[in-house]
Amino acid sequence: MLVREFSTEVVAAPERFALWKEAMDRSHVCDRLDTNDHGDFRAGMRCLDLGEIRVSALSFPHLRITRTPKLIRRFDPEVFQINHFLGGQGIVSVGKYDTTLRVGDLLVMDSGLPYRGEVHADSARWSHMTVQCPYALLPLPAKTVRRLFAVPISGRSGMGGVFAGWLFDLNGRAAEFTPADAPTLASVTVDLLGSVLARCLESEEALSPETRRTALRARIVAFVERHLADPDLTPRAVAEAHHISLRLLQQLLAADDTSPAAWIRRRRLERCRLDLADPGLNILAVRVIAARWGFTDPKHFSRLFHATYGTPPRDYRQQSLRDTQAPHTPGAGRDA
Repeated sequence: MLVREFSTEVVAAPERFALWKEAMDRSHVCDRLDTNDHGDFRAGMRCLDLGEIRVSALSFPHLRITRTPKLIRRFDPEVFQINHFLGGQGIVSVGKYDTTLRVGDLLVMDSGLPYRGEVHADSARWSHMTVQCPYALLPLPAKTVRRLFAVPISGRSGMGGVFAGWLFDLNGRAAEFTPADAPTLASVTVDLLGSVLARCLESEEALSPETRRTALRARIVAFVERHLADPDLTPRAVAEAHHISLRLLQQLLAADDTSPAAWIRRRRLERCRLDLADPGLNILAVRVIAARWGFTDPKHFSRLFHATYGTPPRDYRQQSLRDTQAPHTPGAGRDA
C-alpha cells in the first residue's frame, strides 16, 4: 500500500498532539516538536511511500520544530528533507540567522544539521509538503547540496515550479498509484529534485544525461498543460519555446509511443471531455468548449472526439448529465 492517511481527530482533543508527535517520529526525521494548541491539535497527514523516497502532505494549526545536536548524535538517518510551503506564516532559524518563508517556497533541510522552525498555518488545508530523500540517491554530492541548507528556492516558476507542480499532482493522485508505480515515481521525483538543486547551484552540468532529459520532459509537459487553450500551440512552437529541435521533442515522446501532435491533441480532447461531463458548464455550447481548448473547427473537433471516445461530444454530454442526475440506489452494484 503506497498511501497512508492519518488524522489526530481519531482521539480525544487532549491526546491529539501526543499522537501527532508519535506519527511524525515514525514517518519523518525525529525532531523536537511543540505547539500553542495542546488543547485541541487538529492535524492530518497523507504519506506516499516510494521505497526510499517519501512524499507527505501535512496540515496543522501551529508547530515549533527543533533539530538539536543531541537528536542528531542519537540518530541521523542522513536524509535531505525538502519542504514546500503551501500556506500560513513560517520562519526557519539556523544559528543566529532567521529566514522568513513565503507561500510557494521550497526549502532544503538536512537531518545532519541543527535548526529551528515555527509555522502558523490552517489545519483545514495542507500546510506544506515534504520530500524525504537519502543523501545517496541525489545525483549531487551531499556537501554540495548543503550549500542550499535553509535557503528559500522559488517553487512558483522555473524548475522549482515544475517540481512543486509534480508534488501537487503526486498528492492529488496518490490514491491512483499502485506499488508497481513506485520505482518510476521515485525516479522522476529524484531527477526533478536534482535538476532544481543543480540549477540553484549553477552546476547542472554535473547531472547525468538521463536526469537532464527527464527534467526537460517535465518542463515541456508543464508548458503544454499551461498553453493547451492556445490554438497556435504546435509541436514546433513547443520545441522553439524550449530551444530544442523538433526531432528531439519527438524523441522525448517516443518512449510513450506517441508523437508531439498526437499528444497535444489527446490532452486537449481530455480537457474537453472533462468540461462536457461537468454539469456546471452545461450552459456552454459544445463548440465553445472546443474553442476553449484550442479546437477552432467544430466539425473537426466532433470527428476527433467521436473517433477517440466512441461517441459524438453532444451525446457524451447528455449521457454524463443523465448519469449525474440518476438516483442512487443503496446497495447497487454490490454482490448479493
